[in-house]
Parts: sequence; structure tokens; C-alpha cells
Amino acid sequence: MKILIVSDAWHPQINGVVRTYEHLRDKLIEKGHEVKVIGPRDFPWRIPTPGYPEIKLAILPYNRLKKMIEDYAADRIHISTEGPLGAASRKYCIKNNIPFSTSYHTQFPDYVAKRFSRFLPFLYKPVHKIAVNTMRNFHAPSKVMMVATQSLEDTLREWGFKTPIHRLSRGVNLDLFHPGEDTVYKDLPKPVAVYVGRVAIEKSIEDFLSMDWEGSKVVVGHGPSEEELKHQYPDAVFVGSKTGEELAAHYRSADVFVFPSRTDTFGMVLIEALASGLPVAAYNVTGPKDIITEDYLGVLGEDLSKAAHKSLKHGTAKQRFEHIKNNYTWENVAKQYIDAIENNQF
Repeated sequence: MKILIVSDAWHPQINGVVRTYEHLRDKLIEKGHEVKVIGPRDFPWRIPTPGYPEIKLAILPYNRLKKMIEDYAADRIHISTEGPLGAASRKYCIKNNIPFSTSYHTQFPDYVAKRFSRFLPFLYKPVHKIAVNTMRNFHAPSKVMMVATQSLEDTLREWGFKTPIHRLSRGVNLDLFHPGEDTVYKDLPKPVAVYVGRVAIEKSIEDFLSMDWEGSKVVVGHGPSEEELKHQYPDAVFVGSKTGEELAAHYRSADVFVFPSRTDTFGMVLIEALASGLPVAAYNVTGPKDIITEDYLGVLGEDLSKAAHKSLKHGTAKQRFEHIKNNYTWENVAKQYIDAIENNQF
């Protein structure tokens, strides 16, 4: 099967969407499928995303994208994002009566509403409502919309989404993420609590940095809020963005993983942390509540400090690694994807 994936999130960006399609593409190719990913760097004219200068968006991509789609002649087209490339590929498919699938990866309504209401709080609800309507309309023509968790599906149904929904979970590279010795934080006061991800307003990192904690707090990642948070929380350790073995070492060297975001649809960093042996402390919201399903995985609650302290007493690194090994594999994600596009009438 020839599969075309169109995504506004692709190399050289570093985020969960990019990693999802990297691994999914590789597994689909292993299974004998031909896969092509079209991303922003395939287009000559791009602009930085407001607030995310490292993320470039294609400008007026329709004509070039149309030719690329026609030249590739895919058996299936999957639209992974709702940006300019997603909108252009959606337009092409509808215009030419070509069925397509989509994914809901990002809580765009929450992201946009939080930014608009940062200085004018009364804007949150109207902006959120407009954004929900926009997302619902975007996905309405899709033959199947893929989402990572049951709680996200429940939320989208509450918002009036009628599109058929199919589960598309996530996996972990266990050769990279696994328990091991502390090779990074030996000189920091213990216990070490770590956050990994974008340093941006929607991640609520200040909830992590302001929590009561007798040890060290480490932030791994870059983003538009980084300098402001460094100034506000000088005792925290900001190490910048890490990838590969260096990222894995930061996970396994910590004692607990704290995830303060309320807006993620899944949170791949959660399962990477668990695979690395760390217990998780997080809010009881979409993403964490779908993943932290056993006591030995961590603690959910409104008080992150209490959750983090309690999680240190829950379970073992081996239990957490085995749980991820048994429940989150890219092999299974590839199977879910093929099931979705083969069982939804296109």
C-alpha cells in the first residue's frame, strides 16, 4: 500500500507529532508498505509560527502540494495536522472526491484560548468556542479521525465531533529509554524532579517550578517561556533541549517525572519517563489519566508536590519498564493505523 502523510509538523522540528510519524513510518515500511511524508521543508516559502519561531509553516502551498500528491499517487492519504499543509491537502481531497483520514494531535482550542486570555481572561471562553468549531469542521469530512486516548475521544464527542474515531496510541524505543544509573544529576541535591518538553505557556511549567520540593527541579527543553521562567525561578536547573541518548540519560538520572500540563492529548514524555523507570506526578487530566492506570506508575492529583512525594514511594523502576514494554509498542501503533484505514470504508 502506498501511504501519503501530510504534516505541518515534520523535520527539523522536534516534538511528539514528529516522533510519532517517524516511528509509524518506519514500522509501516518494515511491514512492506511504501510511505512518504510531506512537510513544510518541502516548500520554498515558509514563515515562523507566532510564539514558536523554530516551527516553520508553508505559505500558499496548494499548487505545489497538488502536484506532489498527484505525482505520488497514494492509495491512502493521511492528514496529521490542521495547519496550512493540512488545510491545503484537505481542500485537494474534497475537491477531487478523494477519501482521507486525519489525526487529532494537539489541543489547539486550549492553546489558542490560553494565549489570547493571558492578559484578557474574559477572552478564554469565546476564543475556545471558536477554535472548537474550527477543529470540528476541519475533521468533519475525514473518513476516520485517529486519537491517542479514550478520554480525548470522550472530550471530542462532548464538543460535538461526529467523525468516526479510531485509537492510535504511541510507543517507546526501549533500546533507548530504560532504567539505569544516574550519570547526569550526581551533584544536584536529591531527590531530582524533572520536566521534559516545550517550555511554553500552555505547558503550565510554573506549576512544577513553584511546587514545594526539598531537592532539585530540572527543566529539559526549549521554548518561548524559557527566559521568563529562568528569571522567575533562579533555583531551577534549565538544561535546554536534549535528544537521543543524552535525553535518555536525563530521564534515568532523575527520581521523579513531573508533568504539569493540562492541555496535552497524550504526552509521549510520560511513557518515555516510565520506560526509564521514573514514577510520574501529574494532574488527573487527558493524557496522564489514560496512562497512569496503576499505582506503581505514579500519582495523579491537584497538588503536584504531594503527588510527586507520594509517587517516590510507589512501585519500582522494573515494574514501570515492564508495563511500558507490554503496553506501548510502535508495532502495535502501526497495526492500529492499518486497521483504521482498512476498516473505515476507504
